[in-house]
Amino acid sequence: MRHVDLALTAAFVIPVEPAGVLAGHTVLVDAGRIVAIEPPAIAARDYLPAAQIELPRHALLPGLVNAHTHAAMTLLRGIADDVHLEDWLREHIWPREARFVTPEFVHDGVLLAAYEMLTGGVTCCNDMYFYPDAAARAYQAAGMRAVLGVPVLDFPTPYASDADAYLQAGLAARDAFKHAPRLSWMIAPHAPYTVGDATFGKIVTFARQLDLPIQTHLQETRAELDTSLAADGASPLARLDRLGATGAGFVAIHAVHLAPGDAERLAAQGCSVVHCPTSNMKLASGIAPVVDLLGRGINVALGTDGAASNNRLDLFSEMRLASLLAKVATGDAAALPAAEALRMATLGGAQALSLDERIGSIQPGKDADLVAVDLGELADAPVYDPVSHLVHVACRERVTDVWVGGERIVQDRRLMTIDLAALAGRVGLWQQKLQ
Repeated sequence: MRHVDLALTAAFVIPVEPAGVLAGHTVLVDAGRIVAIEPPAIAARDYLPAAQIELPRHALLPGLVNAHTHAAMTLLRGIADDVHLEDWLREHIWPREARFVTPEFVHDGVLLAAYEMLTGGVTCCNDMYFYPDAAARAYQAAGMRAVLGVPVLDFPTPYASDADAYLQAGLAARDAFKHAPRLSWMIAPHAPYTVGDATFGKIVTFARQLDLPIQTHLQETRAELDTSLAADGASPLARLDRLGATGAGFVAIHAVHLAPGDAERLAAQGCSVVHCPTSNMKLASGIAPVVDLLGRGINVALGTDGAASNNRLDLFSEMRLASLLAKVATGDAAALPAAEALRMATLGGAQALSLDERIGSIQPGKDADLVAVDLGELADAPVYDPVSHLVHVACRERVTDVWVGGERIVQDRRLMTIDLAALAGRVGLWQQKLQ
């Protein structure tokens, strides 16, 4: 018999890849990685686990991947609702950021976000914000996996004075944490309308030298597209393509309003798109053409955006809304079925973040990022299709246990890594300042 660290036996194991449901199976974990998925009798015959956990009411699925967020903005949750995007940014968010955002703000905001995400089944996120070194420390404290963006803008903030200073500070943070096993990095210019051609040229150079992917907000609003077409005669995506910023590994966040040829360009170059349905609805940005993108073979992931424009970091809500919006947008009730929505929230996110060889599905050799969801509550009964239930019935409050790299981070709905009372006190202090 092979000795392993952990055996998890669940009512339903949902690997995501291959698609389908394994009823009454055991996932075996050793040294932080998935060893095998077996029927319980085979697992008991061939493996000797140091710990064994029975989940008779649960679905066990890969950790969810929040492929776009601004985690520290949890401290700005609900501070400016029911406002158009341009006004939201220029009149409410950017002035407060200029006044209040510090490394301490980011650290505390990220800890709050990590608490919300981990207890909601999100084991990995893609975070684009200021002071990524402070964010990295918070993710390490929480035990969460994260991709951190090196933020770049062409205007000054308290974080940096110009594009060169942004790159210098962000890449220094990357150098300081590049060996952290649960952290990885991308270069994250804010958007084509806040970053000029010369700066994108520098970004492309660094990205190629350091083998770092590029992500950016792209064509979130109709106004962004129309302004670019009027000024340059091309969409923002076409402009970035001309500058060499696109290609395999490029991540287009939002991609709500695409010009003719944009979808073909994304498909031909192997780019990914992050769909943020709640944020796009809340800011009235529109509905991304997700069904068309998927039909072209483009990888589509799911993101929450920041808590200031959502106002939750809840991938269960995003899965359901993505599926329902696709049906309304296309007039096709069969569009974006539950299994596809779940894939977008797991393996699709992992692929967008270049982590699909490590996470995103329950397969031997991958890191054991796992989530147990209780499907046994009477209010949720009966359960005919566990995958459909996860997308259309279950909510994040049904998450009971979470493992990251085989480490049990959430146990019986309680995050084990953060002093929650101390965090609550700091969040209260920030609220007093921000009000």
